[in-house]
Amino acid sequence: MKIGVLALQGDVSEHIKMIELAGANAVPVKTIENIKKIDGLIIPGGESTTIGKLIKNYKLEVIIKERINKGMPVYGTCTGMILLAKKIQRFEQFTFDILDITVVRNAFGRQVDSMEIDLDVKGFDSKFHAIFIRGPVAINLGPDVEVLSSIPEGAVFLRQNNILVSSFHPELGNDIRIHRYFLDMIKK
Repeated sequence: MKIGVLALQGDVSEHIKMIELAGANAVPVKTIENIKKIDGLIIPGGESTTIGKLIKNYKLEVIIKERINKGMPVYGTCTGMILLAKKIQRFEQFTFDILDITVVRNAFGRQVDSMEIDLDVKGFDSKFHAIFIRGPVAINLGPDVEVLSSIPEGAVFLRQNNILVSSFHPELGNDIRIHRYFLDMIKK
């Protein structure tokens, strides 16, 4: 099994480390040929407008969307959640227009309002320590979207078929359960 981490900007090495700790092979990807050779894709946290522009500049939007629509598992953290969403509240930018949610960008305020909290996660036997950095939340969820964790502001960990997203950054902690969850999606 080979997991690609979109290597245009953001937490690439951190996700690679977590996937390897979870027992799989992870590689940075940034070309069409790279993306054709992976079993799953992680779209890391970073700056969503920048990564969106780079996806278009590298001409990756078609191959990524095509692979996801054909069933390739994808996991988007923070920026990845924004880029996979169908709609962004009060903001226009590139998205893959796949995940049936509306995203509220920077739902917790500015960088100084970033936080760490312990979340209840569906299927986990103990809380998950989540690190939020100017994270989004999901609202207006479609009928096929499963909420795995939420807070009063909105849903922060969701799944729709082969798409997994979180508004927090599990790659910045030391708990590999969410990366293992993603790997289990690929094995099925």
